[in-house]
Amino acid sequence: MADIKNADGLFMQEYKRIFEEYMTEEFTRYSQKYQPQLAEAMKYSLFAGGKRIRPILTICACKASGGTINDALPAALALEAVHTYSLIHDDLPGMDNDDYRRGKLTNHKVYGEAAAILAGDALLTMAFEILGAYGEKNPANAWQMTKILAERAGAGGMCAGQTADIAAENKEISPAELNYIHEHKTADLIIAALLLGALAGGADKEALTALNKYGEMYGLAFQITDDILDVIGDEKKLGKKVGSDDKNHKVTFATLYGVNKAQKMAEKAVNEAKAALSSLKGDTADLLWLADYLIGREC
Repeated sequence: MADIKNADGLFMQEYKRIFEEYMTEEFTRYSQKYQPQLAEAMKYSLFAGGKRIRPILTICACKASGGTINDALPAALALEAVHTYSLIHDDLPGMDNDDYRRGKLTNHKVYGEAAAILAGDALLTMAFEILGAYGEKNPANAWQMTKILAERAGAGGMCAGQTADIAAENKEISPAELNYIHEHKTADLIIAALLLGALAGGADKEALTALNKYGEMYGLAFQITDDILDVIGDEKKLGKKVGSDDKNHKVTFATLYGVNKAQKMAEKAVNEAKAALSSLKGDTADLLWLADYLIGREC
């Protein structure tokens, strides 16, 4: 059973605080050699707030695999850099054309499209700069981390999902096509966050398999909830406008199945995510709490 700290979700606040302190220190160090205007645009989005779910998942997976918070931090930062790059590019006029992200103007609205594209590119490559530095001290698993992140973020992963998502605009798509979009667009980077954390903690093959399944189901529940919030969410709590999927003529879980059925699908995915953790030998209380947190979240 989760302790009081887990039940209240206070660990999320603590992990977020530790991660953001580390991120501030590391970005300051790395950015000393970056072009100043580019570094400013990168920093704007990287430090724009947010729940830091992916870094927190990396930390939780590392701890569940026998590692420490500090063991997880380089991988967590690499993941957040890739995630932030994807958000910058996602908001561009050629994709979702959004003006606000996390309650602030989107990167291209502040710095222009060209600078936003370059800031995203630079954050993506910064992730592998971080993993390269990590590999100097941890060569045994750094190559696996690099391979996983490249695969899950690349043309067979997150980028594949985004491409399919854009191609599906203004079209009727099947449930299988919708699943493909979100397995890759959303779940792949969540799986990467978990697997990188697990490797940093010394996970064995069985643990990696369990966390991969957890990530698949967590990512599905996360996306379904996002789709529901885009229909019935509170703009102030979300920090962005609702209805963007409808504006862009996108089929989502909420529009394909209806809000009530989509909610039941999210609950089923959460239960499957939690069941996947049963074979892990480490402390999974935080990961169990994070799965339950998806149901009923408002932002």
